[in-house]
Amino acid sequence: MAKSPETEHPVKALGWAARDTSGHLSPFTFSRRAAGDHDVQFKVLFCGVCHSDLHQIKNDWGIAVYPIVPGHEIVGEVTEVGCKVTKFKIGDKVGVGCLVGSCRDCEQCKSDLENYCPKQIQTYSMPYLDGTITYGGYSNLMVADEHFVIRWPENFPLAAGAPLLCAGITTYSPMRYYGLDKPGQHIGVVGLGGLGHVAVKFAKAFGAKVTVISTSLSKKKEAIEILGADHFLVSKNPEEMQAAAFTLDGIIDTVSAVHQLAPLLNLVKPHGKLIMVGAPEKPLELFTFSLVLARRIVGGSTIGGIKETQEMIDFAAEHNILPDVEMISMDYINTAMERLAKSDVKYRFVIDVANSFKSE
Repeated sequence: MAKSPETEHPVKALGWAARDTSGHLSPFTFSRRAAGDHDVQFKVLFCGVCHSDLHQIKNDWGIAVYPIVPGHEIVGEVTEVGCKVTKFKIGDKVGVGCLVGSCRDCEQCKSDLENYCPKQIQTYSMPYLDGTITYGGYSNLMVADEHFVIRWPENFPLAAGAPLLCAGITTYSPMRYYGLDKPGQHIGVVGLGGLGHVAVKFAKAFGAKVTVISTSLSKKKEAIEILGADHFLVSKNPEEMQAAAFTLDGIIDTVSAVHQLAPLLNLVKPHGKLIMVGAPEKPLELFTFSLVLARRIVGGSTIGGIKETQEMIDFAAEHNILPDVEMISMDYINTAMERLAKSDVKYRFVIDVANSFKSE
């Protein structure tokens, strides 16, 4: 008979979990494995709230395993290390992003691309190597193999920096891979939410000229005056869009809702790239004429490998790139999810996990 989440491992843990497709989160007692030879155990201090957490707790993608303790933008302080751990010590500040395991032996893993390993293990709602289900960072402690733990730069803010472990690497990696990280390029960013505002900050740090493309004119002032974008296009305005045709070297499209690609592709120069990092629930239409007549590429990208995630965090610390966050307590999480569904946040919620569990 299978053990309960509370008894399957020896280390008691507290978290908040969703039990069904309502997505309602409530207190949950479970357990973590004891730190193995290569494991790092850490007290969770802060955890970002990602839009994919909302999709998962409601099983929008059809892959949820309940109960779900979400959270894959996790930062904290090391409390225990295994006897063979070499990269971390007690007291170190660390992070864990979207992955806690992979096969470590395939072509992708050997190329430091664990995020494309067919046997990758995500931080929550997936079977781990021992067959138990992984639980994420909406909890008071984590245990992870040191290979999947990120060293946190000294004096780099933990709370504001936590969302970089998903939103940061999700936008940084495609810019690097697709060559959209060169000074002087003109980069478009579609959508000014949790991913988009971080994409603007990385693109500016790479030395690019940045145009934000949004359905909402109300975001223009913030995009230009606060985030430092150079231009702003309202995608619903055909005159504006046509005037900007063939001006962009590439676009990072962060939108997770169904939307038209043809108007965006028309903005891209010949040989340019439209890179999708959002994940709409339904297929998008793609007219091949938009590609073949200008040798354009539509590509995709998801997070990044562990080596590149460390590189991204170090780059962000060097250039003082931090997401704009709203701090919340754990007991506010259901309201936060309702607001997130309405895009009512600028631009990322971060849970003050340590203080939320202080009295428990």
